[in-house]
Amino acid sequence: MGDQRLLLAGKTCWKSAEAARFAPIIDGADYLRHVKSAMLGAENRILLVGWDFDARTTFEPGRATLPGPNQLGPFLFWLLWRRPHLKVYVLKSNLRLLPLFERYWYSIVPVQWLNRITSARMHLAVDGAHPTGAVHHQKIVVIDDAVAFCGGIDLTLGRWDTRDHRRDDPGRRSGGEPYGPRHEVATVVDGEAARALAELARDRWQMATDQELPPVGPGATVWPRDCEPALRNVEVGIARTLPTLPGRDEVREVEALNLAAIAAARDVIYLENQYLAARGICAALAERLREPDGPEVIIVLPRTSESPLETVSMDSARERMVRLLWDADDHRRVGVYWPAVPGGASLYIHSKVMIVDDRFLRIGSSNLNNRSLGFDSECDVALDDSADRADVRAHIRDVRDGLIAEHLGVPVEDFRAELSERGSALAALNGLRGTGRSLRTFTPTMVSTDAGPLAENDLMDPVRVPASIAQSVCSVLTAVITWPLMQGAPGAWSVLRTVGERIGLPGLTRDGAASQNSMI
Repeated sequence: MGDQRLLLAGKTCWKSAEAARFAPIIDGADYLRHVKSAMLGAENRILLVGWDFDARTTFEPGRATLPGPNQLGPFLFWLLWRRPHLKVYVLKSNLRLLPLFERYWYSIVPVQWLNRITSARMHLAVDGAHPTGAVHHQKIVVIDDAVAFCGGIDLTLGRWDTRDHRRDDPGRRSGGEPYGPRHEVATVVDGEAARALAELARDRWQMATDQELPPVGPGATVWPRDCEPALRNVEVGIARTLPTLPGRDEVREVEALNLAAIAAARDVIYLENQYLAARGICAALAERLREPDGPEVIIVLPRTSESPLETVSMDSARERMVRLLWDADDHRRVGVYWPAVPGGASLYIHSKVMIVDDRFLRIGSSNLNNRSLGFDSECDVALDDSADRADVRAHIRDVRDGLIAEHLGVPVEDFRAELSERGSALAALNGLRGTGRSLRTFTPTMVSTDAGPLAENDLMDPVRVPASIAQSVCSVLTAVITWPLMQGAPGAWSVLRTVGERIGLPGLTRDGAASQNSMI
């Protein structure tokens, strides 16, 4: 192709390595089944790194097809009983937004299922080696350093769904309660790429526990049964985000890779992500949209966030970013959508995917928000067809076309026929949109002009480790408490002062709060 390489070790990625086998995994049903299938082959070590884990996670709701217990906790202990040399390491993030919340956090997070029985072969660590306010967001599963999964899916409740995303699927139950349709994406690799991800996971364990885990050799084959490799002997890049810590500079490879891919796009940039809140990324997209011959930009997002706090922070920031793109769209080349399922319900997008033309594919844990680019820890896997391999280009097109067709609720052949006729991915997508299951556009009436004080807030979505966490906490407390209550609620100032005194933040008076609010 003659294009400049996008995967540059030390700049846009940590390193690149060859995957003997590579496959994307679309949606949680396949992911959970493939992870269990691979763990069934483990001989020496299973290393699980994630934001959250839950022992009750069910691999196959309904009828199980794989041996062993069907829930994560019992399954791991069953494996230990069957494999005398196997060791299991589970590393989850703590959500230490403030030290004040630490005791509350540990009281509600279901990690005690391992705490009480940690032994020589079963180990749990809760990773607090991050700045206050940050979280570890990487999601990695490594088996025998031979096979590794990386993506946006935690082994916890509420992640299972099929690509059909049926409105009332009985398999979607979390703690006995139903949850809505959910879309996820991950990858699985083996060979040198898996060993590189294993190294990253072992480094995380050592940072959290001061315990060094040596590499292990593979035992029996652990590639998941019924997972057909999409590519063989292909180079993949591993890109990270790591925040500043004492003795370690920040790492912003994910951000650098995103910007390089956007700059390299010729025809189509396809994004699906939980958030759209990173101003630097959106500014780069806007710049390409202003070009007379720039690429089309297709973005698929959830209609709304899952929690009230996300709604007033991430959704509010999204409103600003969507307007930024619309204002730059002089040539009518951007489409921002949310997926609907029959009955009008929305499909929740939790995936983190970027596809550029037929040359670049990135799948991982990083969101399109500021935290994921410099404050939280992230890990993405990427393909870059700088070697001009026809199979790689075809696969990248397959993933993009398959995802668009999934969200439209049409066969992929229909989308490709429409694309061939119209010569535009954006026009093909819009030509196939319909009622029922399909993609809906965000409209100006859905994107409010009043984004609210938590949009692009330094504590909710910091660009990097803040110089003063106290200042950021003061800012967000002011926004949270005063914004909804300033309209005729005199008791708000008393509440604000009391909270400030409890956590040691000075200056939370009526005048001080107004001053802090002006900084938002």
